[in-house]
Amino acid sequence: MSDLLTPMQTALGLPTAPIPFTGDGALPSAFAVTELACASIATAGQAVAELIRQHTGRLPTLEVDRRLASFWFSTSLRPIGWSVPPMWDPVAGDYATADGWIRLHTNAPHHRLAAEKVLGTCTDRADMARKVARWHKADLEQAVVEAGGCAAQMRSWQAWQAHPQGMAVNAEPLVHRRDDGQGPLRPWLGSVAQPLAGLKVLDLTRVLAGPIASRFLAGLGADVLRIDPPSWNEPGVVPEVTLGKRCARLDLHQSADRAVFEALLKDADVLLHGYRADALERLGYSVEQRRQVAPGLIDVSLNAYGWSGPWQHRRGFDSLVQMSSGIAEAGMVWKQADKPTPLPVQALDHGTGYLMAASAIVLFSRRLADGRGGCARLSLARTAKLLIERGAANAAALRAEDNDDQGLLVEQTPWGPAHRLHVPLKISGTPLQWALPAAELGAHRARW
Repeated sequence: MSDLLTPMQTALGLPTAPIPFTGDGALPSAFAVTELACASIATAGQAVAELIRQHTGRLPTLEVDRRLASFWFSTSLRPIGWSVPPMWDPVAGDYATADGWIRLHTNAPHHRLAAEKVLGTCTDRADMARKVARWHKADLEQAVVEAGGCAAQMRSWQAWQAHPQGMAVNAEPLVHRRDDGQGPLRPWLGSVAQPLAGLKVLDLTRVLAGPIASRFLAGLGADVLRIDPPSWNEPGVVPEVTLGKRCARLDLHQSADRAVFEALLKDADVLLHGYRADALERLGYSVEQRRQVAPGLIDVSLNAYGWSGPWQHRRGFDSLVQMSSGIAEAGMVWKQADKPTPLPVQALDHGTGYLMAASAIVLFSRRLADGRGGCARLSLARTAKLLIERGAANAAALRAEDNDDQGLLVEQTPWGPAHRLHVPLKISGTPLQWALPAAELGAHRARW
């Protein structure tokens, strides 16, 4: 059994039972990325299996394919005759400073503007590199963050352990779960084939962990409605993560849209959100206000750097947490490289996403039993701690992808036809399948 599976099962209150991982090989990395992929997907599958056992008395069998889990931790979509837009802004990336390395995350236009507010307008990467080289990494990190941007200097794991935020994350559980007040008792509307049928999931998450979670829930029959602000876009990942969902837009600064949102929340079973820890509070939707609108709500949230400590409200993404927590530095040493070496995939996002999905399902199972809602909080930094402490991976390379790894169905997306890779998780009697193709953001109306 995986060294990573047991702590995930324990964090969610699931039986610490072995789940087979089939196949051989692993992604090349200083860390056990393929094991993280298999364990997190298996944990989400086990949550589904326990839900089915609760209502049928029969426990389905599970297995996870190592190759397919590794591939899905990158992308599952294989376009036919078209290409997904680049994932990264042209000037996003790692830069040498006067005393080390820093990563600037500039994919969102306002985050790029924040970096340029500090550094000056940058025409291209070379121009950015010249400007960054004049700074010390700690000074630049702080200046960009204070300007409302996203940056992370490269630290070692040892330095992160001594950092106030690293110490705060170390004290947090992998999944912080809490039972909430009573809501209306509702029957299980699912089936073995679609165990989450009838479950309404209001998805406020964006790149990348939260959308992974809601994609998994949609594949089991949940009605997922994703809500984005009017101008938000993430073209490099939308075709990957909107599979099975309807996508609408609301402006929560406008009273009419707030009324629509509150009506949606009132009828939601699950709320997924990945804003900074205080963002919904500042919009007038604190934990207590959300409970009042939707008694019995299952509230699952994540942030980048944890839920305590000085950085709990800091903007962050997978690639930045890898820099802060020592992953990129350890990769550089492992590869004997002269620059930061991140994980081969955004594994913190994907792994945390499947743990979010598992958390929602566990809380849903409990609510079906006693009517009580509940909260679960996760963070990319806490998932990073789990991966780092697992240590190095020692496995042969994965066999290369081939056409047999793709499903036969053609997904008709707004961008063109595509195949999806076969799903890495097998639950006996419960195929993961999505009723809707990937959709553009804002393609649907904001209603159940």
